[in-house]
Amino acid sequence: MERTIYQFDHLSRIAEGIRSAPISLQPGHRVGNAVRVGVILNRRSHQNTAERRECEDRSNVSVACPETRLDIAHELARFAENGIDLLVISGGDGTVRDVLTMGQPVFGSRWPKIAVLPKGKTNALNVDLGSPSDWTLAQAIDAYNGGRTVRRRPLAIRKIGSDDPAMLGFIFGAGAFSLGVEAGQDAHRIGFFNSLAVGMTSAWGVLQALFGSDANRWRRGTQMELAYLPSGEAMSHSRHGDPRRRHLMLASTLETMPLHIKLFGKGQAGIRMVVLDCPLRRILFSVPAILAGWHPRWLSDAGLHHLSATGFAIELDAPFILDGEHFAPGSYTIEQGPELTFVAG
Repeated sequence: MERTIYQFDHLSRIAEGIRSAPISLQPGHRVGNAVRVGVILNRRSHQNTAERRECEDRSNVSVACPETRLDIAHELARFAENGIDLLVISGGDGTVRDVLTMGQPVFGSRWPKIAVLPKGKTNALNVDLGSPSDWTLAQAIDAYNGGRTVRRRPLAIRKIGSDDPAMLGFIFGAGAFSLGVEAGQDAHRIGFFNSLAVGMTSAWGVLQALFGSDANRWRRGTQMELAYLPSGEAMSHSRHGDPRRRHLMLASTLETMPLHIKLFGKGQAGIRMVVLDCPLRRILFSVPAILAGWHPRWLSDAGLHHLSATGFAIELDAPFILDGEHFAPGSYTIEQGPELTFVAG
């Protein structure tokens, strides 16, 4: 399958354009006590069919359907000028990533509260926030008025040597995880979405790695160098496999994963990571138990590591995944982004 490589080129230029635009990013004048709401609606999202009608029926709600990331930045600047209290993102994980990334030069340290209406093909953030899968704008506004909030810090991914602002997202993966996302896109085409798609593609990947030959792309791994920040200390590699390659890595700040799988270990904080050096079959046969939270000590010796970091650097020779989309290989730093307040159901 031919993958699409997403680019966030020239974000610094976009950011400078937003900062120099003739707008005020101060709170606007309020009419009455109604909460001011700005909605970024991805009309291409899987479930976004009737949402716009609900948004437009409310006088205190401004709705935008941007087509490009630059459009997103300008619509967010308009929302900021209007002094919104609540930013609603109606779409999937990729829409959330794009809105948070483009919102940095607009909101700086003054982000409004954020609500996510899970209308995409994958909605992992919404699973973590604990909101209903059929959450509506009316329910999100009620939750805002009721003060029901959750705080999360996204990952901040910066390309080393670039002046562009960080990309903000919640699930970063490489190696076999990238292949799993490709398989997930195939699952979407035949009608599997959300947790069902995650389960189907995970099972397919394990079967390929279990029964495929060493030439199988699910077993080859990816050239990957990992180091802790700020120390620069290299992350340990087991004695199994090629020390220059890793089979899979996944990093996230989410506390609950789709299907409630317990991929991360107990006590992991900050950026939680799972790294698999080599797809030993005894590990792969144990995957169901591992995902249920069984993490015996021998796993680390066999090359499955549960790690925590405040930040790390990665160098890759293959594309990585950020919230469901491929991005170009290279050298990146991954740290914790700003603390954001999400309204939750």
